[in-house]
Amino acid sequence: MESGDLRIFYAVAEEGSITRAAQRLQYVPSNVTGRIRQLEEGLRTSLFVRSNRGMELTPAGKILLGYAREILNLLGEAEKSVQAEDKPRGQLRIGAIESTAAAYLPERLADYYARYPEVNLSLNTGNSSVLMQQVVNREIDGAFVYGPVTHPQLKQIPYYQEELVLLTEVGAESLQEQLHKPMLILSTGCTHRSRVERLLAEAGVQHPRIIEFGSLEAVIGGVASGLGVALLPRSNAAMLSKEINMKAMTLPKSYRELVVHFIYHRDVPVSSALRAFLELNHQ
Repeated sequence: MESGDLRIFYAVAEEGSITRAAQRLQYVPSNVTGRIRQLEEGLRTSLFVRSNRGMELTPAGKILLGYAREILNLLGEAEKSVQAEDKPRGQLRIGAIESTAAAYLPERLADYYARYPEVNLSLNTGNSSVLMQQVVNREIDGAFVYGPVTHPQLKQIPYYQEELVLLTEVGAESLQEQLHKPMLILSTGCTHRSRVERLLAEAGVQHPRIIEFGSLEAVIGGVASGLGVALLPRSNAAMLSKEINMKAMTLPKSYRELVVHFIYHRDVPVSSALRAFLELNHQ
């Protein structure tokens, strides 16, 4: 059994599809099918069954998946260890909350790539809880999230401070009046929900109307259409208010401060690529 076979097996197991796994690995589907067949012949057991839902793992496949995940993680850590003192190169997978990805990272990523073109840099976005789990699972090397973070497997570095504001229609004047409008939030992983609830309680809103949306774009559209208001970092609100003609209102002092932290796994060696990223972005 070769590591290349395990990578292909792992991709098919994650994607649930030969075609999607081939696209992810940049292989032709027939090569992926052939390697899976060879792996099954070598192990003398079936690893997948085809169904209407795609490629599903057999009991043997589920057992192998656990080992494959650990083996591939160890191989990645070994690669990072031997690269630790070299010129930054290899893969660097960074995650970020949307406000950081949109307003804070673009220039910094461009600077990093100009300095270290041999690094294969990738960025994905998500909410803080999802990104934390991805770092814990070693699916990404580190992530920018709202902190502080309390998790035994994670280290964190405070990076920069954001200000939370209330995004409203452009003609809004009274903060108290706006807080009585429906509050629009993300349905899952909303970092600011507890802060929203405290703010509304302090403002005397006895029966708050909170409307959940599945995406940030939907929240923004709701505010723009006059449906309600939303709490957002000022950097995001400044960009949006110019594009969609909305207004950012200042919140009471105790609700404004947001600190973005960079988190990474405590037990994974820091690669030269990640070390260079931290040094460049934390000056």
